[in-house]
Amino acid sequence: MVRALFKSGLALASLLVFCCPSKLLSQDSVSAPLNTSGSVVIDGHSTPYLIRHLPVSSFPDLPAAIQEQLGLRGCLIPQTYEAHRPENVVHASLEQPGSSDWAVLCSAQGTVSLLVFFGNGSSQPFTLASAPETERLQTHDPSGVLGFNWGIDPASPQQVHEAQAGMDPRPPLLDHDALADTLVDRHTVYHFHLKSAWIVLEMQD
Repeated sequence: MVRALFKSGLALASLLVFCCPSKLLSQDSVSAPLNTSGSVVIDGHSTPYLIRHLPVSSFPDLPAAIQEQLGLRGCLIPQTYEAHRPENVVHASLEQPGSSDWAVLCSAQGTVSLLVFFGNGSSQPFTLASAPETERLQTHDPSGVLGFNWGIDPASPQQVHEAQAGMDPRPPLLDHDALADTLVDRHTVYHFHLKSAWIVLEMQD
């Protein structure tokens, strides 16, 4: 997963405020800082951390209804420590074959939630998981500063089938996408929507 910092021009921001202030306010929690820093206690020692976020407007392909819901929740999109381009917003066929669905990591008031929106986001999302941001941290470079380690990605039927290659018997090929839920450099679980319910796919130990 890779990340890039979002940059917006002053002229564009001024135009949005002048022309459509209500849309701007509903889209992003504009007053929230994009970087969150602090310290946590690990093994009796205070350890610093830094979590980077992007505003919802960094993901213009998100349907307007989903952008609005994320704005009302005050969401920012947390980025993993290894990111070099915007991440943690997923577009895939998660409900059924051919569907157009979205999954988003939403950070608001110190808690990160994994939200799944079916279709255009006109209905309320399903929350697959949530955790305090400070429970999704790990070391990643010699500085010792902790970074955010929770990432999501689309997983095609073929990608899941390849991940299950060592299983005996090997599960059959899926008919639509799964959602890869990863703690970077640790492990990945695959969420799959089946018969109106979410399951975690069995993988090789």
